[in-house]
Amino acid sequence: GEKTARFFSMDCINQDEVAGALIQAIEQWAREKGMNKVIGPFGFSDKDPQGAQIEGFEYLPVLATPTNPDYLPDLIANQGYGKEIDCISYCIKIPEKIPSTYQKIYSRVSQNPFIKLIEFSSKRELKPYILPVLQLVNETYAPIFGFSPLQKEEMIKLAAQYLPVLNPAFVKVVVNQSGDLIAFVVAMPDMSAGIQKAKGRLLPLGFLHILLSMRKAKQLNLMLGAIKPGFRGVGISVLMGKSILESALQRKMKLIDSHLILENNFPMRGECEKLNGKVYKRFRIFSKKLV
Repeated sequence: GEKTARFFSMDCINQDEVAGALIQAIEQWAREKGMNKVIGPFGFSDKDPQGAQIEGFEYLPVLATPTNPDYLPDLIANQGYGKEIDCISYCIKIPEKIPSTYQKIYSRVSQNPFIKLIEFSSKRELKPYILPVLQLVNETYAPIFGFSPLQKEEMIKLAAQYLPVLNPAFVKVVVNQSGDLIAFVVAMPDMSAGIQKAKGRLLPLGFLHILLSMRKAKQLNLMLGAIKPGFRGVGISVLMGKSILESALQRKMKLIDSHLILENNFPMRGECEKLNGKVYKRFRIFSKKLV
């Protein structure tokens, strides 16, 4: 119902004239389509780039999270764009012991006969849950800023894209008494150092660098998570969170990257801050009204 155009994956040299030529072409296209506003960088789905990074350049980028030269946000702003909203990432130090508050809530929730946490030891066990997970994304992400529902073809593509690199130990799902999916969280050991060492090439040996870096990773990257409406506020987030923390501790991991969170998503920010998470990266989505 909005007349808003989007752009993303913008890259250019540090010259206003070059950035202006790109953005003016976007705006002209948007006007031709009857749009009255442009936002960006902002992609098609939650797995596309969201925002231009404005803080945290001293840290390595994370898979499925955007990055850019530090001059890019100024180039966009110089074309008359202002802040629409920011996304933030938290860095969370993994505690050596599960917090007592988590333990108390976990003890209560784990005894609930109407919900069940499922953990995985193989991709074969995990595979049947991939499409239900993405269907729950469509249901739960609908109110989120800019979300556009995934089509079935997109779900199949995403499943094929991520299943080969998922570690089943870092995927947790919760089902109800009928076996229907009501919540999930997906995380991955960080592979950024391996991608850097492979210089962006999978062959001939790049994939080995990436796999090795995931095995040695000290950082766990949260990718995706959701709880079905009607089941929130009953401790399911703690049920999954405790399990994720235990899996990370077993592998002697030290840090968690929260992935992008909208700055006004206070429930999710609260979960990160309960574990003493600190905002360490910020990404800005710009907007401009067309006249």
